[in-house]
Amino acid sequence: KTQRAAAAAGTSPPEHCERVSGLFRQALAQAAVSFTDFTRTSEPRHQQAVRHFWGALRDGGALYKGSYEGWYCTPEECFLPESQLAERRDAQGRPCKVSLETGHQVHWTKEENYMFRLSAFRDPLRKWLQDNPRAISPDPFYQHVLCWLEEDLPDLSVSRERSRLQWGIPVPSDSTQTIYVWVDALVNYLSVVGYPETHAEWWPAAHHVVGKDILKFHAVYWPALLMAAGLAPPERIYVHSHWTVRGQKMSKSLGNVIDPFACIGQYTVDGFRYFLLRQGVPERDCDYYDEKVVKLVNSELADALGGLLNRSTALSINPSNTYPCFSESCFPKIVDYRGTKAVGRASAEDYEFVASVASLPLQVASYFEGFQIYKALECVSLCVRQTNSFFQRHKPWKLNRKDPAEKLWLDTIIHVTLECLRVYGTLLQPVIPHTADKLLSRLAVEPEERSLSSLTFLPRYDGKPCPFEGRQLGPDTGLLFHRLEKSRQPQAEAQKL
Repeated sequence: KTQRAAAAAGTSPPEHCERVSGLFRQALAQAAVSFTDFTRTSEPRHQQAVRHFWGALRDGGALYKGSYEGWYCTPEECFLPESQLAERRDAQGRPCKVSLETGHQVHWTKEENYMFRLSAFRDPLRKWLQDNPRAISPDPFYQHVLCWLEEDLPDLSVSRERSRLQWGIPVPSDSTQTIYVWVDALVNYLSVVGYPETHAEWWPAAHHVVGKDILKFHAVYWPALLMAAGLAPPERIYVHSHWTVRGQKMSKSLGNVIDPFACIGQYTVDGFRYFLLRQGVPERDCDYYDEKVVKLVNSELADALGGLLNRSTALSINPSNTYPCFSESCFPKIVDYRGTKAVGRASAEDYEFVASVASLPLQVASYFEGFQIYKALECVSLCVRQTNSFFQRHKPWKLNRKDPAEKLWLDTIIHVTLECLRVYGTLLQPVIPHTADKLLSRLAVEPEERSLSSLTFLPRYDGKPCPFEGRQLGPDTGLLFHRLEKSRQPQAEAQKL
């Protein structure tokens, strides 16, 4: 595939890969995604790891040379059985076979290759999954892999004739063959952690994040190859689905491929990140269109979160521009809020709302850990709405600051609201880093006070000191998040990742 793409672009495979790699690096940088290592299969450390891995497979008796023929799909870089093919007609109206899953055309290919004894690993793979039910998540994909293992598991062709595929790592001791791209690529997970010398410091405590279209490579072939090389499978494989555009699969021919660079320019980095993580459900394909992004981001970031910050820090409400004091007489602690009538100035609804926010950090941490980021953001969004309702319910702008009793309650309302905002800003840092930083800076939360692991909420309610109470707020830098304008859906015309 790489050779063909390079030839079509009038360049060499290394130059083509360098250009594409540069696009990915650029996209990650613009999307504010950091990484500890950006590895390439062309690097010497990786090629050394692949040769060593191949030697481990060979020495363990997992490889043999045999003649192989079948329907080969170049875009997917694999042979497909008849059960995964369908009859279609090509652009000239001639009958042809295509992949059922992708629609790509396949061609009958016959060659002598090295084969991997995949069939011998059907039972070990089953046992691995039965012993580790959380190895693949979400669960529908785990079940899908179990179903695959109920079917025949034919041996896998793991090399290609060098005359047909010059781009790639030659098979050690056999210059006529090139190592199959997926064997080569999967070893990246090992080479990046120092295989074959220092990988034991990390492996197998590895978590892979993969698209559903490459699940079989990661959940069947890769674990079997690892077992054959004397290594354990990765600890977790997180699988995500795809984005469609107005119900259709992204396609160059349809002209509906979304350009991430254009989206970042149109929606801002944080706006685009928030939409993708808020709406992206790993278990199923999710639909993308411009109006959906604008509506969600405006509603939840500009209006609900941004509006709450603006209202609770306005000089008309908080003329001293401080983190005001909490009054225990206005909002006394009760052991069981359920069924409780109003106590002090707080209502039963207020106690329920405060309990929701108090439980939020653990909820969010659990959902983040389980790769259900959309559920974490759903919980945050619900609490933001509850906080807005709390603020609106008690109408602090109507309270008389000159009345001592009224002032106690007014300050308590603002204190509770700012505490909620501090929690939301802290929890949202991995999702919308720039907006979260702006919010926390407005609340005068120092960088060392922004850790998720040490996050507490409303300590004064529990009779403990609050380090923020009485602190001067940070400078007002204007709107937290500017509302987005509707515009033409950004589509990739010149660039495609």
